[in-house]
Amino acid sequence: MNKLAIMGAMQEEVQPLLAFFDDVKETVYANNKYYEVNYNGLDIVIAYSKIGKVFASLTASTMIQKFGCDTLLFSGVAGGINPKLEIGDLIIADKLCQHDLDITAFGHPHGYVPEGNVFIETNANLRNIAIEVANDKNLKVIVGTIATGDQFVHSSERKEFIETTFKADALEMEGASVAVICDALDIPFFILRAISDTADMEAGFDFEEFLKSSAQTSAEYLIEIVKKIK
Repeated sequence: MNKLAIMGAMQEEVQPLLAFFDDVKETVYANNKYYEVNYNGLDIVIAYSKIGKVFASLTASTMIQKFGCDTLLFSGVAGGINPKLEIGDLIIADKLCQHDLDITAFGHPHGYVPEGNVFIETNANLRNIAIEVANDKNLKVIVGTIATGDQFVHSSERKEFIETTFKADALEMEGASVAVICDALDIPFFILRAISDTADMEAGFDFEEFLKSSAQTSAEYLIEIVKKIK
């Protein structure tokens, strides 16, 4: 590994990561900001993409093709579908899918387009390192399927559809598009999410509060993974 990309979707997701570094070089490119840092000789580029699959695809592509990153880690928050997941719990994706990709009218399964795949797997070596770190730090982490779509899913009916169709454990709005980019460009990647809301949450819960705490949890764990990788 020569240069590491660390992505989040929102500023709240990368701010705890940036706080770990003192000397940060900021580059503005393609209507976004990229933060270059160094950790014990390892060059790292940190960025938040903005929410959604298109912005995540653009940012991942930029980090790989413009900045020369050859490994990508994603840190952020997700909604829990698996009933075992509680707010603040951590999930590592072993595979990801796009739950809102739908050309079933042409006889294809949900999440599939010709010459594509319903699921894309993350890098096994990076997953194993993350599990080692979790065991060392006594963190509760599950490995499971993450579903991605361009919508903040808050209806229990939609969550049940995603759980039934894709056997997904959590859902968010960027991971699978990052997976498509990394898979196409042969870049090892890893998607980590902390649970910020769950399927049984009431509509009036304070997402902002849980976003901040869960993003902090995810970022602290990711920094430990970076230390182990280094």
